[in-house]
Amino acid sequence: MTADARAAAARFLAAVEARDARAAGACFAPDAGYANVPHPPAVGPAGVEAMLAPILNRSERVRWEIVTASYTERRAWLERVDRFVIDGHEYAVACNGVLETEPSGLISSFRDYVDLGPWRELIGPVLRSG
Repeated sequence: MTADARAAAARFLAAVEARDARAAGACFAPDAGYANVPHPPAVGPAGVEAMLAPILNRSERVRWEIVTASYTERRAWLERVDRFVIDGHEYAVACNGVLETEPSGLISSFRDYVDLGPWRELIGPVLRSG
């Protein structure tokens, strides 16, 4: 099977937008890392699920809007606005992600780059209050 980064990104985004942390984690290879830079990466499907579950479970709706994207066979660059609706309010944070796939089509590496200041200011208090 040939890796297709576009399909891997679409599967992952669909799982995130469905607020299904387990399905999102299942998009990752057993030893894959998902790093919200500069934090250390979550590793493997269970690690990714554990990292995403708090925000996905707390959200009523999630939409990761793709602003621009570029793909090669095994890599996707995704400039996004990540939108989380929590308690009826939308919180939007600009993000840039790079994902890589292995030949199986599973994600082998995902690095998200976000300005932590706005993220912590917008989302932090909401997550602590829930």
